[in-house]
Amino acid sequence: MLIKGFQKLTLLDYPGKTACTVFTGGCNYRCPFCHNAGLVTKLDTEIIPESEVFGHLEKRQGILDGVAISGGEPLLQGDIEEFLQKIKELGYSIKLDTNGSFPDKLKSIIDRGLCDYVAMDIKNSKERYNETIGINKFDISLMEKSVEILMNSDVDFEFRTTVTKNFHTIEDIEKIGEWIKGVEKYYLQNFVDSGNLIDCNVEGVSKTEMYEMLEVIKKYVPTAEIRGL
Repeated sequence: MLIKGFQKLTLLDYPGKTACTVFTGGCNYRCPFCHNAGLVTKLDTEIIPESEVFGHLEKRQGILDGVAISGGEPLLQGDIEEFLQKIKELGYSIKLDTNGSFPDKLKSIIDRGLCDYVAMDIKNSKERYNETIGINKFDISLMEKSVEILMNSDVDFEFRTTVTKNFHTIEDIEKIGEWIKGVEKYYLQNFVDSGNLIDCNVEGVSKTEMYEMLEVIKKYVPTAEIRGL
């Protein structure tokens, strides 16, 4: 596992649980608004050994509830399933963040019971996906397959979209709603500049626009919420 970050305590990354967060290095997207750009582009930085992570988890058994696996894109890691299995053997719940571009691996992880919660990014409407992720001619059917896998699985999951003035319109949000209609958990998150971006020209939208987008998405996902405002 290429581990590039390790947050030993989080009350935010795993809904309803006290957890730690493991950040893997590398991503197959180049989203201009990525708030973890260093994990995507600067892979020559320090690598955190697995032993450090598991040493912490062994000491915190009975104190921490879960482990959030984020990135980067965790499913790029060839040994991700073995890593998750080791965490499971220590008795922890696992939340997996993913961009949905590895549906077969996602299905294997779910089928093997190696995660308890999945948070998948829906970057934009299908028509604007390539533009939004910064990769030309990316196979959108991969994300479509992951959406289908999650919506037909027993695992707890959410979809979420980070909204920017540069890449998202109300029409785009409506098309996302048509795509994921009927899902239980969907969150709109306004873009916030972390200071560690791929493109520093990206902006968020106004609070008014966020609520207008929420009203549109609620036609398809009545339980949709805004996160972070």
